Amino acid sequence: MKGKLNAQEIIDFSGKKISGFIIADISEKFENLEINDVIRIKTDNYKAIQSDLHAWCSMTGHKVSLTEKNENSLCFDITKSVEKLNRDKKYSIIISNNGLEELLSPLGFSVGAALSGYQVNIYFQGPAVKVLSNEFKEKLKGSNAIFSRFARNGLSKIGHSPAQDKLRILEKYGAKFYICQPSMDHFGLKEQNIAFSNTVICEYFTFLEVLEKSDCKFFLQ
Repeated sequence: MKGKLNAQEIIDFSGKKISGFIIADISEKFENLEINDVIRIKTDNYKAIQSDLHAWCSMTGHKVSLTEKNENSLCFDITKSVEKLNRDKKYSIIISNNGLEELLSPLGFSVGAALSGYQVNIYFQGPAVKVLSNEFKEKLKGSNAIFSRFARNGLSKIGHSPAQDKLRILEKYGAKFYICQPSMDHFGLKEQNIAFSNTVICEYFTFLEVLEKSDCKFFLQ
């Protein structure tokens, strides 16, 4: 039997500014709920969150209603509906940079696409191949690298999960990872040290074939 949330329970996302974090949590909770069950959430009064909740529900078929608004916070009811996801839609992205800040947008968009029903494909090349390593921990670039721990903590507080946590979410939703073998050779990454078992080792033409069949295509240096 699927578990139900208490009708009066409100999940408090105060302080979280990243809509992907909030929606990933809602999606996970929906897995244990029935159609027409409602999740009640509280967020900061943050326009981006309200806009993204409406966009996500529009793409997936779920329903959102604003139930309370004040200067500091918003409350929403999110109703689980029969999903209208079309898993034939394909989203593909090429990532070349492994910097802490440089990974935020490409992985954030990728998680958003997966949560919205897209089949996600990611090609890692150049320094970004390190993101798939068992030992990877993102850092700030250059002389700012010594402040990476503080930056990671600050980003975590507002809802930015570590890069490999986002990759695990993507893996759960069926994303496929591709990695450039010459880049692996250049940066000393061995196949046995790749953290994700669904990774395809290849070069350009393999991913060009994927791009050719994709609806959304991104390239980020």
